[in-house]
Amino acid sequence: MEISTLTIVLVSLTALFLLGMPIFMALAISSAAALVFGGYLPMSVIHNSIFDGLNIFPLLAIPCFVIAGSIMEYGNITNQIIDVVKQIVGRMYGGLGITTILACTFFAAISGSGPGTVAAVGALMVPAMIRCGYSKEYAGAVSSSGGTIGILIPPSNPMIIYAILANVSVTGMFTAGFIPGFIVAFVMSFTAWLIARKHGFRGDESMPPFKLKDFLLSCRKSIFSLMTPVVILGSIYSGLATTVEASVLAIVYALFVAVVVNRAIKPIHLYKALLDGAMMCGAILIIVGTSTLFGKIMTYEEAPQRLAAAVLSISQDPTTILLLIVGVLVILGMFMETLSTIIILVPVLIPMLNLVGIDLIHFGIILVLTNEMALLTPPLGINLFVSSRISKVPVERLSISVLPYLAALSMVILLVIYFPKIATGLPYALGYGQ
Repeated sequence: MEISTLTIVLVSLTALFLLGMPIFMALAISSAAALVFGGYLPMSVIHNSIFDGLNIFPLLAIPCFVIAGSIMEYGNITNQIIDVVKQIVGRMYGGLGITTILACTFFAAISGSGPGTVAAVGALMVPAMIRCGYSKEYAGAVSSSGGTIGILIPPSNPMIIYAILANVSVTGMFTAGFIPGFIVAFVMSFTAWLIARKHGFRGDESMPPFKLKDFLLSCRKSIFSLMTPVVILGSIYSGLATTVEASVLAIVYALFVAVVVNRAIKPIHLYKALLDGAMMCGAILIIVGTSTLFGKIMTYEEAPQRLAAAVLSISQDPTTILLLIVGVLVILGMFMETLSTIIILVPVLIPMLNLVGIDLIHFGIILVLTNEMALLTPPLGINLFVSSRISKVPVERLSISVLPYLAALSMVILLVIYFPKIATGLPYALGYGQ
């Protein structure tokens, strides 16, 4: 009996994933197997496809934003942001937990990375929470959950990848992330407050009561740090810079604040920041290149059309289809890294989404929100591992502690699915829609 090429690809890919093969190797090997056994494409398609996948200019923004975030972490910018936020909510129940989430929201407008946000903010806030009598589980859960906002508030690395693959505006995706991002920050903060009330975790009572004058003086002292997201995002939305140019501007501005204003960075920190950017760039490019090859095989095998036919045989209602996709993404997110999930699935899903009339910006936000959950779900939940290392709490215990935050995220996802304007209203109002 003849076995189809598509079957060979999917079976070999699944087998390699189960064997623990790195994502890029699994994609490359399964694609090569299809070329060898399919016989309908020349082997030269391998290097041509990989080059096409890497020859995408907006990808340059990702390592630059990572480098900028690292410089801000080492240059005392993150600390200043936390100090300002702490003055607003630091004394209330769960004040330090809420401070962590709000600081993650602010830092997310700089780094574009979920794990990077956890590492930068959590390293400062988790020890502070433990010193003030918060449980390690609470501290670890709130920092890992707050860090998920790092991929939703622009600039966002997953949003850049999605915009490239779906052929939508990067600026449009960034704009769409604002309102859902602030909703997530609110529900996360409310969840942290409820848990703190239940367990009696008070705020930092060593802090003086909130006074507007002192708060404004603190803002003035940290004005250059607080202006960082304004400079970065303002340059994009004003049209003065593209996303890539803004990412380079982020590095320049971060260096200015860290070296000239705060005088808090050393040569070794610059080396570490550049290393972080190089590691992120290498990890992304090697997956993007091999996934482009994999996507070309899927296209020749008409996988998108087959998937569309299978899903439409179940339902043609856009909302139902989105719920089905979210269910699949939640399961895949337990085993696949965020960027890998986006890179592999988006080219296959886009034709079906266009067929049923689902707005691609709307779907992009749902995709990113669902991948926020993936950052908190074992066995792969990377935010859990970063937070576990900082709080010294086993991942198994953290997985239980983040369940209320996962429930909160689930509600936001349903809200965005049933009320698309939450995601699409702002970008279309500003002219960044499809």
